[in-house]
Amino acid sequence: MRENLASVSSPNMAFTDCMKPTELAADKEIKRKNWRNRIRLLLKTNSTQRVKNRLCRPSVDDVNQWAQSLDKLLSHKYGKIAFCIFLRSEFCDENIEFWSACEEFKKIKSRKEMASKANRIYEEFIKSEAPKEVNLDFHTKNAIAQSLHKPTATSFLVAQRKIYNLMENNSYPRFISSDLYKELYAAAEREDMDVKS
Repeated sequence: MRENLASVSSPNMAFTDCMKPTELAADKEIKRKNWRNRIRLLLKTNSTQRVKNRLCRPSVDDVNQWAQSLDKLLSHKYGKIAFCIFLRSEFCDENIEFWSACEEFKKIKSRKEMASKANRIYEEFIKSEAPKEVNLDFHTKNAIAQSLHKPTATSFLVAQRKIYNLMENNSYPRFISSDLYKELYAAAEREDMDVKS
């Protein structure tokens, strides 16, 4: 049987339960380099644009505020991007995508557009076996399914709060203690020193 599996498997297939600790460490290093490259791109400056772009880039104060609450993190352009990068590295970016989709949904005024967007959100995040299914209980999913025929601005409110709480209690503390956050803080400190000099 193993001989048959060996002929089927490709050399690129890697399962963590079959990997050696050194291979796992190498995989982790590749992931770390990936988010480091994204952060470098995020914070990249051109000397002629330094002052103009500095208004949008996170300062040390901004990065410190991100550690105060998830609300402060999500309300800052680069904070939200950094959190998305972190969630992607942890394979749970569907939570922030769902939360963001709900934020957009609340702003819709047209009934027709609201119904269309509600169905897209349901198909992408709520429905059982959805491509980016979020972790919600049966009752919440059922309530959303029943509201799809006549959606309102609050149709996803309960689900959005549950996912927000999940991020706040789970992903957010890991982000704040992650190497990514520490590297962002260090980069912001360097930026502040460069601007002052």
